[in-house]
Amino acid sequence: MKTVTIGASSPFRNDQFEKISHLKEYFFSQNLPVLSIDTKKKELLGNFHRSGHYYDTVPRHVNDNDFESHADGKIVPHGIYDLAQNKGYMTLGTSKDTSAFVCDNIAYFWKSDLQWVYPDTEWMLIFCDGGGSNNARHYIVKQDFCKLAKHLKMNIVIAHYPPYCSKYNPIEHRLFAHVHHAWDGAIFSNIHIVKELTSNTSTKTGLEVVTRINENKYMTKRPVNEVFKENINDFVMFDENLPQWNYVIKHQDVDLIF
Repeated sequence: MKTVTIGASSPFRNDQFEKISHLKEYFFSQNLPVLSIDTKKKELLGNFHRSGHYYDTVPRHVNDNDFESHADGKIVPHGIYDLAQNKGYMTLGTSKDTSAFVCDNIAYFWKSDLQWVYPDTEWMLIFCDGGGSNNARHYIVKQDFCKLAKHLKMNIVIAHYPPYCSKYNPIEHRLFAHVHHAWDGAIFSNIHIVKELTSNTSTKTGLEVVTRINENKYMTKRPVNEVFKENINDFVMFDENLPQWNYVIKHQDVDLIF
């Protein structure tokens, strides 16, 4: 049984879960969007074995290794899960998993779908992990979220899950688990096969998944704008008690929501 915790647990872990619960309850009560985001494990394109069962009329022969050098490319699957609507939005990227990639995906699906579900709203709540392309400590993540808020004309509340708690992020079991099942045993010969399988993901509780391909190129290790870094409090409003995990990306002057 998986009962041994690896890594130091934060002394503020329970406080953060209470904060997340409070924010979710408030946003639900106001019919405001509550989104959970994350990037799924990268997948190789090519004639590679994938675990699981896949029904076919003929035997399928795949490579006897999973060397990346034999791949035709790599997919970066990024997801957005709307908690209230039980709807997923998956982007299949072909470049790098960066904060710019994440924000572009949110902007695309907000413009194409979500703005019609939540018309006239000026607030959005996003739950995400504390590492990777959503790293809670990185200035570049906050800088890109600020660009997103300006682009969407939206105040964005960000709440990060504490270290070693990513499994509690709703997208993991509400969306990714079902997408993974839909991918079982499939050979990802090309990205369009992945898109079709992802789009066909569904559950008895009514989950729907909208999928798109993002072929834009993204740079890693981009420098932070020094003006933004030095004046971050002019753009970001931090929670007084847990500023390392909770903050508002301001589109306009607002009262603190925490």
